[in-house]
Amino acid sequence: MPKTHVDFRGNCVLINGEPVYSDVPYSNPKTHGMLMNARFIQGIFDDKADPKRFARFGHATYDPEANTDALIAALPQWYRFGLRAFTVGLQGGGPCLTIDDWSSIDNNPFGPDGSAFDPAYEKRLDRLIQAADQQGMVVIVSFLYQAQVHRFSSDVAIRRAVETASRMLKSNGYSNVIIEVANEHTVGQFAHHPVISSPEGAASLIQLAQRHSQMPVGCSGGGGEAQRIVNEPADLILIHGNGCTRQQLFKTIKKAESWAMDKPIVCNEDSPCIGQLEVAFATGASWGYYNNMTKQEPPADWRITQGEDQFFAQRLANAIGLEVPRLRDEAQYYLQGFEEPMTVNGQRWIRLASLYPESINYVEFYRNGQWVDTAYDEPFSCGYLNNWMQSSFLVEPNDLWEAKIHLRSGDVQSRRVEM
Repeated sequence: MPKTHVDFRGNCVLINGEPVYSDVPYSNPKTHGMLMNARFIQGIFDDKADPKRFARFGHATYDPEANTDALIAALPQWYRFGLRAFTVGLQGGGPCLTIDDWSSIDNNPFGPDGSAFDPAYEKRLDRLIQAADQQGMVVIVSFLYQAQVHRFSSDVAIRRAVETASRMLKSNGYSNVIIEVANEHTVGQFAHHPVISSPEGAASLIQLAQRHSQMPVGCSGGGGEAQRIVNEPADLILIHGNGCTRQQLFKTIKKAESWAMDKPIVCNEDSPCIGQLEVAFATGASWGYYNNMTKQEPPADWRITQGEDQFFAQRLANAIGLEVPRLRDEAQYYLQGFEEPMTVNGQRWIRLASLYPESINYVEFYRNGQWVDTAYDEPFSCGYLNNWMQSSFLVEPNDLWEAKIHLRSGDVQSRRVEM
């Protein structure tokens, strides 16, 4: 029998009939009913085209079963720090830092006409949902991803795939699942398929999934997008914060609130920018942490890793009122990207992670005493492109990297890594 049941009461998210976090002793009432989550989109990932390219990060081979099992093993750790939901994709997401052509990946459980579903994917998904159920967590199952949409033979096949996945979830009797029919229905290759990309098309897919799954359903747009037509039939309003400043995220949430639909607003993908949490807690809109290095580059490291993951988990637990060990002052900054074996062909993705990024004015990066770059915006990455994307750097043996952290108070901190 299922242990975890997700439901909504107005804009409040309920688990087993009670507002989320209301069961935590002495918890912050402002967090009650929020569904704080993370993007674990590659939780059932495979690549039928060339799995050998994902034999990396210390793994001799890529094993999709081991990848899913590692996520299952990490769930209790995330739960202790307050995470109550995560998003997993039937067609995964884009390893944006290391793979240029995401369409070259064949991560697709559907047959060309949408009527078949790969049993191996279903078994991995079932293990993951069942484990989350036992842990007391909700799984947001994302059906369609733009870089895999070319694998369908027609728009009719896309609708049939939504039916197929919805029926599969219903037949397995899950009560801890929310459906996202498409991950950012307005972006990328979805533009060639109005059945997904148009507001009317996305709304029709929501209704199709509702009818065949009997589960709560929504659909996200690109970062900062929210369309009323899409969300009128939805059970919850799913938004993404990619590329958004705190002000832009706030305005997106306020736009959704202005529709007066009395539904939960759940951001289920943003960035490693944990300063965005302040907007979420101020508005009561749930927020989704997205670390595109440790959590979207297969095989993912699903643990709460040092730096960005750790700081997000700490901020989340503190805001809720969970009792977790306090970080020492000197541990509140971390020069990220030099961990072994998180490198591809010697390339590394270098960031300055902080427990309180709002306190930072700017960060200067130096290599062997020579200035390389300056980052003014969170997540303070060397080679900043936007809040979820950055350039990589070839790091040589004996390199000395330094981040000079200029705080808004006027103080300067420094963190160094010698290879």
